[in-house]
Amino acid sequence: MSRADLVERNHPVMLYFYHLWVIVEMETVKILKDPTEMASRSLQPALWLLIFGEAFNRLHAVPTGGMDYLSFLTPGILAQSITFVSIFNGLSIIWEKDMGLMQKLLSTPIRHSSLVLGKMLASTSRSITQVVVILALALLLRVPLQWGWGRLAGLLLLTVLGSALFSGFSMVIASIVRTRDRMMGIGQLVTMPLFFASSALYPIAIMPPWLQAFSKGNPLTYLVEGLRALLLGTGAHPIGMDVAILGGAAGLMWWLATLLYPSLLY
Repeated sequence: MSRADLVERNHPVMLYFYHLWVIVEMETVKILKDPTEMASRSLQPALWLLIFGEAFNRLHAVPTGGMDYLSFLTPGILAQSITFVSIFNGLSIIWEKDMGLMQKLLSTPIRHSSLVLGKMLASTSRSITQVVVILALALLLRVPLQWGWGRLAGLLLLTVLGSALFSGFSMVIASIVRTRDRMMGIGQLVTMPLFFASSALYPIAIMPPWLQAFSKGNPLTYLVEGLRALLLGTGAHPIGMDVAILGGAAGLMWWLATLLYPSLLY
């Protein structure tokens, strides 16, 4: 008798979480087998801090409420890294379809919602790698960040929520466009406006009114502000609000991706 059979006899809820764990483990192993990809993805955020951050830190051109610009920028680059590595998760979904792997997965007893949630959570592995690299670089640059076990736990929670949100969003896009070329194009089209229309590079207060309205509806803004509250103690919102909005948006993406995921077969 298999372990899954034993779990199912005990409780169907346990079987659901067992299937979820299997998907997370499978996807994480797949990610860890290609460390060069994670290393190459770390170059872009490092360049943002080393070049853009250092240059604007000397200019004093952006009002940051009294802190140096490099400190203000670090949570924004963390949020950017989490978003950029997660938004292209849909490419692997389309690749699985083209290779016939998706058909095999969907023929198993694993529920679609468990399959989708497992893939969303597994993308956190890439994001955590990015967070470690950026924080290490920030320490080398002597960025005065606030530390503590509670802050690190909050940082992990925001990383998981942000990564799951944008990974689920990419799965929704992949289920609609269905080809890798279109997925790549739309992913690039979406990420840059989300980044520049957030508070990652500059405060919302200096934006024009129409961009402020867009920024307040941009989930990346709440990821940035949550990270800024944890690392600098200067978030624009209560951190509970950031967590609630990111969690609600991630739940919405989970629901939509679960509905649309089987459509990739047709």
